[in-house]
Amino acid sequence: MKKFLIPFILVFSFLANIRAQEAPDNFELSKNLEILTNVYRELNANYVDDVQPGELMKTGIDAMLSSLDPYTVYIPESQIEDYKFMTTGQYGGIGALIHTKGDYVYVSEPYEGFAAAKAGLKAGDKILKVNGEDAKGKSSDDLSKLMKGQPGTQITLLVERINSDEPIEFQLNRETIKVQNVSYSGMLNADIGYIKLDRFTQKAFLEVKNALLNMKKENDLKGLVFDLRGNGGGLMNEAIDILSLFVPKGTMVVETKGKLKSRNHKYYTSNEPVDLQLPIVFIVDGNSASASEILAGSMQDLDRAVVLGQRTFGKGLVQNVVPLNYNAQMKVTIAKYYIPSGRCVQAIDYTHHDGQSGGNKIPDSLTSEFETQGGRKVFDGRGILPDIVIEPVKYSNITSSIYGNYHVFDFATNYFYQHDAIDEPLKFQLDDKTYDDFLNYLSDKDYDYKTRSELVLEKLKSALKDEEYFALVEKELDSLDRCIAMHKQNDLLRHADEVKELLRLEIISRYYAQNGRIEASLAADPEVMEAEKILSDYAAYKSYLAVNKDVETLENN
Repeated sequence: MKKFLIPFILVFSFLANIRAQEAPDNFELSKNLEILTNVYRELNANYVDDVQPGELMKTGIDAMLSSLDPYTVYIPESQIEDYKFMTTGQYGGIGALIHTKGDYVYVSEPYEGFAAAKAGLKAGDKILKVNGEDAKGKSSDDLSKLMKGQPGTQITLLVERINSDEPIEFQLNRETIKVQNVSYSGMLNADIGYIKLDRFTQKAFLEVKNALLNMKKENDLKGLVFDLRGNGGGLMNEAIDILSLFVPKGTMVVETKGKLKSRNHKYYTSNEPVDLQLPIVFIVDGNSASASEILAGSMQDLDRAVVLGQRTFGKGLVQNVVPLNYNAQMKVTIAKYYIPSGRCVQAIDYTHHDGQSGGNKIPDSLTSEFETQGGRKVFDGRGILPDIVIEPVKYSNITSSIYGNYHVFDFATNYFYQHDAIDEPLKFQLDDKTYDDFLNYLSDKDYDYKTRSELVLEKLKSALKDEEYFALVEKELDSLDRCIAMHKQNDLLRHADEVKELLRLEIISRYYAQNGRIEASLAADPEVMEAEKILSDYAAYKSYLAVNKDVETLENN
């Protein structure tokens, strides 16, 4: 009964507060809250089947918030730990990435230095039971909830390993897992450094600062590649502090503007800079968002760095977390942010959002022109357009299918148990014999996929049948089918280079974990190579920061 009353208490409490204010402007809000309460009560009393009050209210809240924007969300008590991880990078658990394949969940990668790795769990282990509970049929989300918990508590896992005849039982103590913001830092060559920042949780600034200071201390650092690809953002203050490493103290880098005057703020760097002259290239992509766009966009607006890659996501909205009753919270969009040129990068208009369309892209006709500190033209309303646009690498259909079906992952697992060691990441190469072994491994595996030609041909067949022309060209269509099928058989040879590279990196990760994979990938990364090339030529670097410099596009085939 108490659980049932909680949603009513919340609604009536809020309603009473509104009435107490006795402001005419609140009449509409008060009226609609009363209607909502009546609907809620009548459903519980009269609906033909039993309803769950908590679930019913959450559905209503979620539907209401979905009419606004995807960032204004209700966070029930059961999801607070997930939210804390997004802001702190910490959670209680064993420290392992997992994925679902078929009826089971597998260990993708244990985090170095944490409970799973210390206990001996390996990538490729199939999870059979968690604390005696059968794991078959459960999703990775299901098992993630079971494995997370209070640090210091014990958990038992039963796993199946390909080189073991019997299941192996592991007893682990949950720990406070702190996922690093900087997943990798190091030198690309004698004088150019590299930092990969994956998120902006607490201490992102300190991790970046320490990485930068270490590279400056141990090397004659003359350039920095700062990688923000895939970084969806996080805490704005961490982005501001990172900016303070490279621009003068007291520089205005972000301004927020909301409906309430209290939401209007200008943010200035407050720390002493580490290096005001170091040439920097930021690498971004379509998944670089929010705090990533504040960092890269502000450096672009201040003509302090060259930005390279693909247009960023375009999230120019600021959220605050509001505490609610009974340990629930709500994340609310309270303002838009503007970077030094005065532009807002928000790419989607949610003003007339219906909760289903996902909002409308801001058309080019409604974007405005701004200027960087040095007079270069930049635009609002569509993310950050890099100074150098590089088309992203696109994998072939067969490569995507093989990788998506975990055949690369599974082969690397088998390889690991058949080979005691491999060369260090920068030296290890995949030889032809290993690739032939992989082709043999695939011989009885399912990796069916549709080429674009096949999809077009299917539509053509459907249209021909609708118009009763199919019988007239059936032989020709059969011939096309056979021709496409024949060429598909050669796809593994035609796209061998990209398949080999994915195999190489996956195998390296078995022996050297994530750091090894990243280190090995940098030497063949086209965007990193281009950034390194620009930083190696100071005149070329400065030319991209010159006024009226056209955006350069580099395509990678």
